[in-house]
Amino acid sequence: MDKRKRNKQKNSKANRPVPTKRISFLALFLCTLIISLLGRIAWLQFIDGNRLKELASRQQTLNDIISPKRGSIYDANGKALAISAAVDTVSINPSKIKKDNKEKVAKALSEIFELDYEFTLSQVNSTSSVVTIAKKVEQDKVSLLKKWMSDNKKISSGINIDEDSKRYYPYDTLAAHIIGFTGTDSQGLYGIEAKWNSTLTGLAGKIVTTSDVNNSEISSDASQYIDAQNGSDLYLTIDVNIQSIMEKYLAEGVSQAKASGGSAIAMNPNTGDILGMVTYPTYNLNDPFTILDVDTSTMSSTEKTNALYQRWTDKNVSVAYEPGSTFKTIMTAIALEENITEENISNDFVCTGSIQVADRTIRCASREVHGSQTLKQAVGNSCNSAFIQLGQRIGINTLYKYFEAFGLFGKSGIDTTGESSSIFFDKSAVGPVELATLSFGQRFKITPLQLVTAVSSIANGGKLMQPRIVKQVVSTNSESKNVTTFDSGPVRTVISEETAAKVRDTMEYVVTDGGGKKGAVQGYTIGGKTGTAEGTSLSGSKYNISSVSFVAIAPSNESEIVLLTVLYDPQTSSSYGSTLVAPIVSKMLSEILPYMGIVAGDSEIASTDLISVPPVTNKTLTEAKKLLQNAGLKVSASDTSDPNATLVTEQVPPAGTPLYKNSTVALYTKQNSVRTSVTVPNLTGCTLAQARNLLSSLNLNLKFVGSGKVFSQDVPVDSSVEEGSIVTVTLR
Repeated sequence: MDKRKRNKQKNSKANRPVPTKRISFLALFLCTLIISLLGRIAWLQFIDGNRLKELASRQQTLNDIISPKRGSIYDANGKALAISAAVDTVSINPSKIKKDNKEKVAKALSEIFELDYEFTLSQVNSTSSVVTIAKKVEQDKVSLLKKWMSDNKKISSGINIDEDSKRYYPYDTLAAHIIGFTGTDSQGLYGIEAKWNSTLTGLAGKIVTTSDVNNSEISSDASQYIDAQNGSDLYLTIDVNIQSIMEKYLAEGVSQAKASGGSAIAMNPNTGDILGMVTYPTYNLNDPFTILDVDTSTMSSTEKTNALYQRWTDKNVSVAYEPGSTFKTIMTAIALEENITEENISNDFVCTGSIQVADRTIRCASREVHGSQTLKQAVGNSCNSAFIQLGQRIGINTLYKYFEAFGLFGKSGIDTTGESSSIFFDKSAVGPVELATLSFGQRFKITPLQLVTAVSSIANGGKLMQPRIVKQVVSTNSESKNVTTFDSGPVRTVISEETAAKVRDTMEYVVTDGGGKKGAVQGYTIGGKTGTAEGTSLSGSKYNISSVSFVAIAPSNESEIVLLTVLYDPQTSSSYGSTLVAPIVSKMLSEILPYMGIVAGDSEIASTDLISVPPVTNKTLTEAKKLLQNAGLKVSASDTSDPNATLVTEQVPPAGTPLYKNSTVALYTKQNSVRTSVTVPNLTGCTLAQARNLLSSLNLNLKFVGSGKVFSQDVPVDSSVEEGSIVTVTLR
């Protein structure tokens, strides 16, 4: 093709018009793109802007949490039971540790923190961004690490030390079941630590700052500092010294009885304060996941977990048990309050060694024939037959009314974890056999805390107190240290002061002359009651005794302490509360009472307690009884006529006679003027308390001269005298 022709074709293509469709498509594409961009911008700006702004703020904001210090726990005297100390957590960023330095770093960390080298090296070689090497590290080891890092600055990059705190328990095992413990996150798991966790923990603070793209802090008006609110301190009602005494003798008792465990609880009956509360076996609060004195190597994980839970459980609060004959104190109080019987009515109960109830023959607890008994003697003998008869007289409706009043149907509301409820038959399901067993303390279950609270109402004159274990909360966030005190008080009045005094007198008789003699403490007046509950053995013991116990009040009058001790599943041939537990309580009280400042000696029988007998002749029986009881005296009157219409014609001793508190005045009327005569016992060799109780059981009165034991008596042994007569003894 020649040159001219080729130029012509070229010019023809250049001048050819662009197709309209292509231009339209391009314009449409550009418009769509612009609209989309504008739409996206509008969406980001107006619709999603707030969310993106918040995300940006989060990305640019640094939040450093300020951990609060956990509050401490103290006993009633200010001795620290739980404290938090400053410790540190050591971690590493493996990616920041150079390859050539990893072995050196692993060697240093393993030596300082006593770790396995190979395992530590695997952590240093980990691909994780952060690896924790050691938690809750004490300051001496942190100091070693810091020195090593200072000496090896070139290779210590990637090692972090962060502030932390660790919970310490200075006494290890002391009061373990009361205090409880915390987990690795410093959250309370058991006991006071768990119940009062929010109070002890406080509130975390934080530091809020903004950062640039390199994560470096930059100044900003949004920066703020919120201070941590440290946890408050708790002051408990327990006393370390009383707690230690109880723990020592309970452990000794469990060992001697070959029991599966034991519990003991002491209460101030006048305030409801828990003075000591012990469960054995125990555990170390600083190492709660180790089971002391047990080989766990052959245990499965489930068995070990169950064993740990059993160790952590406070039997005083969380385990219901059959109280056995200790419950007879409650039955006695109900009977006296309802005027169903009196302490010293002759031939009131008859024991032939067993009693037939419906289709059952129920034997007496001691396997003895007690014959005719007063109520006081029945309590001293712990006679099941007598208490079955007593329960039949009272009736289930009245019993359940008082059980509720004594707090036996509900939880006490004590400020710790895991409180259990009692287990009773529904009232509609109580037949003759159930009523019989209930009357002597079996086939139902209550907690030791419930029983000691109920007995405390007898010790303090009739008032059911609210149990208290936390006395004060003290704020640690200001110099003024605000104090919140939890005052304890009576929940309700259950029985009268007169009834309570009679039951205390009966409990003292148990210790001086009945089955609780081994619970006596030299120089002190002790009231008590033994308990033995037959049931399913917890560990397959051939002796088939589920628990043995002893409850004591001391001193008998003006009581300052109620102490209940229980041994579970004893494995000895002589498994009775009188032989196994009463001596334990005696040992506890022999140290606790002097520590409490209670002076030894029969202080309640002193010249300052002498009462002038008021004149009551020519007054109705009702008026006379009220006057004498208000004066602190007891009454013996057998007239069955209407007491509101029958006049007293004579009283023994006569008006104006000086008598000690709780002495007896016999009353006679025109309808019943027959004198009741009794035989004077031999008091030689008795302590003052024994002599008083022996005479009191016969409605006779005591006067004394000197101190020590009875050397002589002014009324000859086996003499016959009237009720209300006075026997004077000389002590040496």
